[in-house]
Amino acid sequence: MPPKGKHAFGLVTVGDKGQIVIPAKARKIFSIQPGDRLIVLGDEAQGLALLSEKDFLSMVRSFRTQGE
Repeated sequence: MPPKGKHAFGLVTVGDKGQIVIPAKARKIFSIQPGDRLIVLGDEAQGLALLSEKDFLSMVRSFRTQGE
């Protein structure tokens, strides 16, 4: 049982063009809707991460504000 707020959604298969299907439970929990845009981040030591465009831009704005 993962800690509260942590999830393991299972396996997905990568298609011929690199596409994956995000599991329905993950889409529901994270309010991912058709047409939403996701940023794909990567760290060669830690792996890949998906972040909503909206959350990513909010984080960038926050960093800019802190730097001023």
